[in-house]
Amino acid sequence: MEMGIGGGGRISLGKQTFRSLKNPIYRLYYGAMLGQMAAMNMQMVARGFLVYQLTGSTAILGGMSLAATIPMLFLSLFGGVIAERVQKKFVMLVGQASSAVVALGVALALTLGYLSTEHTGSWWILVVAGVLQGTIMGLMMPSRQAIIPEIVGEEGLMNAVSLNVLGMNTLRIIAPAATGFIIGAFNFEAVYYTMTGMYLMAVVFIAFMPLTGTMALRGGGALADIKEGLQYVQRETTILLVLMFTLFAVVLSMPYMMLMPVFAVDILKVGAEGMGILISISGVGAIVGSLILASLPNKKRGLMLLAGSLILGLALAGFSFSSSWNLSLTLIAFVGLGQTARMALSNTLIQYYVEDEYRGRVMSIYMMEFGLMGFGVFAAGLMAEAIGIQWAVGGFAIVLASLSLLALLFLPRIRKLD
Repeated sequence: MEMGIGGGGRISLGKQTFRSLKNPIYRLYYGAMLGQMAAMNMQMVARGFLVYQLTGSTAILGGMSLAATIPMLFLSLFGGVIAERVQKKFVMLVGQASSAVVALGVALALTLGYLSTEHTGSWWILVVAGVLQGTIMGLMMPSRQAIIPEIVGEEGLMNAVSLNVLGMNTLRIIAPAATGFIIGAFNFEAVYYTMTGMYLMAVVFIAFMPLTGTMALRGGGALADIKEGLQYVQRETTILLVLMFTLFAVVLSMPYMMLMPVFAVDILKVGAEGMGILISISGVGAIVGSLILASLPNKKRGLMLLAGSLILGLALAGFSFSSSWNLSLTLIAFVGLGQTARMALSNTLIQYYVEDEYRGRVMSIYMMEFGLMGFGVFAAGLMAEAIGIQWAVGGFAIVLASLSLLALLFLPRIRKLD
């Protein structure tokens, strides 16, 4: 792409890359997203490290992720119906406010001593909080995803989603490292009070957003609408294939993130601070990927999705078997780059090719796949108990790389998508 150097009518890389941010409604949406994702990144580090500190068990660590994602699996479909029946702004407001309440509850449990390393059995409080958070996410996230094309239009979708991922990954540099240092310098409760503030910041941004269009569904109620959405996906082969590939990619690639405390403590021996740095460095690679995607035209997105997933699988396999700090830092950056391509492009392709009438319900199926992630994390946790964390996560990554290569060779319907 050309860099603008004057009049000439050429668009500079910077203007092309950040064009969605010219939309004032998208800026409000973006501010809310930053608040939510800051809190979620902090939780990812704090909750995982606290559970592992309390129990020392990879199986319980995996079970913690399962408890948080099962509600997403079962409630996302209803969240999709809600997204098409209720103003998405109101769904997001209630969701962010509820997340703030959950975070505040954990903070108070830590402050009052109900949740502490002196009471190792108290980890059940984190399980309950995880279930509540998963319930909120399952009902809210389809609205949060489906509102994007209502704000920027379909042609601006890839840019808006890529900038969304860019913001998330910028926070992956800042929030996890900050969380690790907060835990080391203060305590876990300071993290959860900060999370509460981040969720409340998201509430403020959403409150200033105007209402966007919604579609009133006709039919026999929520279950009939869900059935109709599933039938739509079944007959739309392109959308079905992208959803299926995303399912396998999510299940195979995400366990490393939830099991990162084991790598940080047992393999690399760098503690909470080192874990925060690892996650942040993965965010550096992800930012590079996000900027590239935000700058590109709507061409060859299927090919980029498969290639990004292949890079993700190969880099994650290398990271899993590495015991070198410097090599791990390098590989985790490529993991972040591949993960960004998978996340942004799968989201964009599904929303671009789906009909408006079914967008909320199809995105609810997309979010269900992140609910299935918990089963992958739980399986990897159990495998880690038996064969070690490196073979468990590394084996998943090798399968992902193999599937991505096969898809590149034998799934032209995805590979040729623009």
